[in-house]
Amino acid sequence: MTGGEAPVLLHTAGRAAHIVLNRPKALNALTHEMVARIDEALTAWEHDPAVRAVIVTGAGERGLCAGGDIRAIHDDARDGDGAAAAAFWRDEYRLNARIARYPKPYVAVMDGIVMGGGVGLSAHGGVRIATERSRIAMPETGIGFVPDVGGTHLLAAAPGELGTHLGLTGAQIGAGDALLCGLADHYVPSAALGALLDDLAELPVSDALARHVQPSPEGELAAQREWIDACYGADTAEEIVRRLLGHGDPAAKEAAETLLSRSPTAVKVTLAALRRVRRLGSLERALNQEYRVSCAALSSPDLVEGIRAQVIDKDRAPRWSPSTLAEVAEADVERFFAPLDDRELGLRTDDFAQE
Repeated sequence: MTGGEAPVLLHTAGRAAHIVLNRPKALNALTHEMVARIDEALTAWEHDPAVRAVIVTGAGERGLCAGGDIRAIHDDARDGDGAAAAAFWRDEYRLNARIARYPKPYVAVMDGIVMGGGVGLSAHGGVRIATERSRIAMPETGIGFVPDVGGTHLLAAAPGELGTHLGLTGAQIGAGDALLCGLADHYVPSAALGALLDDLAELPVSDALARHVQPSPEGELAAQREWIDACYGADTAEEIVRRLLGHGDPAAKEAAETLLSRSPTAVKVTLAALRRVRRLGSLERALNQEYRVSCAALSSPDLVEGIRAQVIDKDRAPRWSPSTLAEVAEADVERFFAPLDDRELGLRTDDFAQE
């Protein structure tokens, strides 16, 4: 498919190949068709000696990608058997792992909104560019879901407990904090992106970056490390909330209030996933765990309810079940990590090795 209506536009310019996510009215939300198209392009370009780098951008003015097409997931979880959502995640997570191990420079332009599946398409790349417009987040607990697309792997690698804070609350961060947390590598002002892309057509990636990278504006999280590390280092979600409310910093109290507005089940499962992923040791193992969690979420009432409240009806008043952290039992959490037997994702670290 070609033309302005295709959900992914592909073209080459000089030594660079371009992936343009092209659903601007949907904030470039990722569909199964788009995942397949991107994967096909990466296969073709991997073996094309004329292509020296791959660049991913988003159409429109608002951002790279707001995440996966959660309306489709909502409908499948509510009315279907979950097979379509599971198939989408299987291919999406394989693509995330492939991006992380792609043998050519993969340059992600993280301008504007980059959330959920958009993080999976960008933050695993070898060259990740943030701008003053970047708004990066893993906001899944707000829709009764859990950070996926390798998000738990990325968040767990952030300094101290910053990743726990971002994962449980879904807080948005800008360029400075993205660099601090390891979600981006370089800061380029949005006004310079056109010139950067022009230079990437003619120059090696490192030379093009040298012309345009600037010092990043300071973020907010570095100054908040004391209360974030002290509060989020707790073993349970209940204790995290207690520490946040008792700390005394207004930002800590605000974080507690945000956390308490999220799905209690999703918060507890996210905390467990982040703690477990630190022991897994690779992105592929993290994705395997996330696939189990995501598939289990399809039978959780909070996923359908969260998407309904935030995206379908937009009343912003989800009725979580259970409605409090205390009501979410350990067995309720463990269910999300149960083996899938012959339905496992089954990624291995050598699946995307160079040929």
